[in-house]
Amino acid sequence: MSELPELNPVIHGKLRLALLSLLAGVEEAEFTWLRTKTGSTDGNLGAQLQKLEEAGYVKVKKQFVERKPQTLYRMTAAGRTALAEYVRALRQLLGDSMSAD
Repeated sequence: MSELPELNPVIHGKLRLALLSLLAGVEEAEFTWLRTKTGSTDGNLGAQLQKLEEAGYVKVKKQFVERKPQTLYRMTAAGRTALAEYVRALRQLLGDSMSAD
């Protein structure tokens, strides 16, 4: 049996994986859209997005639109690379575990 691949712990969290998956499909997304899509609370969503930002996987842009605050997120190149590597490692792990039966 080959050595098990490492799964990136920053991405491995359920909500963080969902966020990166959502951001991979759009140029940028509003906080409120991400909250609706994930069903997360503001506090949890903010904390998970901050972890992704600290890892360099997402960029945040805060602005005002018609005097209302708007927070936009987009995935960085590093985030796209990390997500692709995570998916590759997961496929390898699943492939290895499926063939072990």
